[in-house]
Amino acid sequence: MSENHPPGPVDGGPTDLRADCGNCFALCCVALPFAASADFAVDKPAGKPCTNLREDFRCGIHTRLRPSGFQGCTVYDCFGAGQRVSRITFGGRDWRREPGSARQMFEVFPVVRHLHELLWYLTEALTLAPAAGMRAELRHAVAETERLAGQDAEALVRLDVSGHRATVNALLLRASELARAGVARKPKDRRGADLIGARLRGADLRGANLRGAYLIAADLTGADLRSADLIGADLRDARLAGADLTGSIFLTQAQLNAAKGDGATGLPAALTRPAHWAG
Repeated sequence: MSENHPPGPVDGGPTDLRADCGNCFALCCVALPFAASADFAVDKPAGKPCTNLREDFRCGIHTRLRPSGFQGCTVYDCFGAGQRVSRITFGGRDWRREPGSARQMFEVFPVVRHLHELLWYLTEALTLAPAAGMRAELRHAVAETERLAGQDAEALVRLDVSGHRATVNALLLRASELARAGVARKPKDRRGADLIGARLRGADLRGANLRGAYLIAADLTGADLRSADLIGADLRDARLAGADLTGSIFLTQAQLNAAKGDGATGLPAALTRPAHWAG
């Protein structure tokens, strides 16, 4: 459902980490629940198709999601898990024609989505020059994550994805620390910090650890976020006009889509300026 997509295959592997809705059975529109809020106009339980879903698995209001009250759909990204589950794990059998497969398909989808998100981060970690000494470990983690994602549905349902995520996260943290160590100053450690609505206009956040930080509606106008680790940071409605995010670490397209930037916002080369941003 995301408006833009991350780059393609992982390093050394076949997995495409770009969402390809045309090859997915709209799993995000069915498997996932959402509640009426600023992000969604209505309530929808897990396993029930969104009322806007058409028979051809396309969204009936795709071009009008934001004005129709479905902003949450525009900031979601499955990292390519949707087409993998639809076309590979279940071999092209869709939940409408084979309703008996629906429950298992909907259980598998979030598991594979987690694994593909890890592949996204691992792929980026492999590009960090200061972490070159870790490349063998990182490639091994890519191969193992790919192997897990390629299992059959029964094995995926049983998978301890949290345990694997913890193992991978330890590698990602080491890679991040190596990459941020080159910043010519002591980086700020704001991991998991409550920065909701914080006034950070023009702040020097180079190399900062902002992993999991709550930056909802924070004013980061003109802030310098080069080499900052933004994995899991909540950027919903964060103001990024004129901010410099070039070289930021582990930033995703979904995070950008949830924020508010403009034509002067500096972005990593792998990401795209969201269509709804001003300027």
